Amino acid sequence: MVCPYCSAKTDVVNSRPQKRLNQVWRRRHCSNCGATFSSIEGPAYDTVWRVKTAQGTLAPFQKNKLFLSVYKALEHREHAIDDATALVDTIVSQLRQQNTSAILEVSIITQTAHQVLQNFDTAGAVHYQAFHPLKKQP
Repeated sequence: MVCPYCSAKTDVVNSRPQKRLNQVWRRRHCSNCGATFSSIEGPAYDTVWRVKTAQGTLAPFQKNKLFLSVYKALEHREHAIDDATALVDTIVSQLRQQNTSAILEVSIITQTAHQVLQNFDTAGAVHYQAFHPLKKQP
């Protein structure tokens, strides 16, 4: 990785895995300008997962799209952005644990998001479900 200040190569000084989020936190040091900064590395789910829509088409997983739908459901909360960020991380973590293939059904994403929201904020879950109805499993 290059230094964000001088664009020189950096060295990793410290590294710690974050298992729940499937990420690695790294402390980096630039020997050129002396700057020290942190980086977080994680999988790019948009290249790993494909979402199968109700029409049967496949699209890349978009974490930002999930964030926006969760944020809209939590707009009534004082710290909606922080809450939505944490909840999306929880939803992605649960999807990662549940799913063993590269294809996610949109109904599984909706169901997982609703369940996480229900555990966090009932009003938010109701709002989410109004715009993302749950499909009954056969």
